[in-house]
Amino acid sequence: MTTPGTEEPTLTVDELAARAGVTVRTVRFYSTRGLLPPPAIGPRRVGHYGPEHLSRLALIEQLQRHGMTLSAIERYLSQLPPDLSEDDLALHRALVASWGPDAPEETTREQLDRRAGRELTEEDIDRLTALDALERTDDPDRFRIDPKVLHLGLRLLDVPIEMETIRTAHAVVLEHTRSAARELSRLFRDEVWGPERDHESGSGPERMQAKKSLSAHMQPLVVEALVIAFQRSMKHELRAWYGQDAD
Repeated sequence: MTTPGTEEPTLTVDELAARAGVTVRTVRFYSTRGLLPPPAIGPRRVGHYGPEHLSRLALIEQLQRHGMTLSAIERYLSQLPPDLSEDDLALHRALVASWGPDAPEETTREQLDRRAGRELTEEDIDRLTALDALERTDDPDRFRIDPKVLHLGLRLLDVPIEMETIRTAHAVVLEHTRSAARELSRLFRDEVWGPERDHESGSGPERMQAKKSLSAHMQPLVVEALVIAFQRSMKHELRAWYGQDAD
């Protein structure tokens, strides 16, 4: 299994498939198509995979959820730098996932354990619940999961953070993202689509279609701007915390 806090490729192909929620055959197929980099070869010629392989599989899964064909996924991945880290790949997946519809799925405790790579404790389940990655059901062995958040939640399980800190961090993210969304919506409503434009455009289906078109164009630009601004802000904070070695 992968040792928390290291980047060593220690997952066998069976463990990688279980963690990613796919079959071994799928992993091998992706490898032959060049979607996954080759594993590190260990003793007895056994291939070992690392966190980057797991993140890349999660990205492929998310692209498939958007209806992308295998050829389109190949083109997408071929444009990414070959040395992207696990965190870089996770960021790409998060951006792709942000455009997908909310589609909760049901899973069993056994399936969750396989995705986590170990038997989950009740505290682990509480952590995932606090992150809105899953929701308990009347059946203690079945859960409703948000596939877009589950991958992130499982990565956070081995981070030594208290439950209360997780809840507080989650609340901070929700508060500020909702505030930003609210203010940006007001800005575009008042400044871009103000009373004069409303008067000129009239009412009816044409006006509604124009608003939807504007929203479709602005949303990806705003999300990209928010991600870039947040990354820069985090770098600034880390430099202040750790010094210039934060990079």
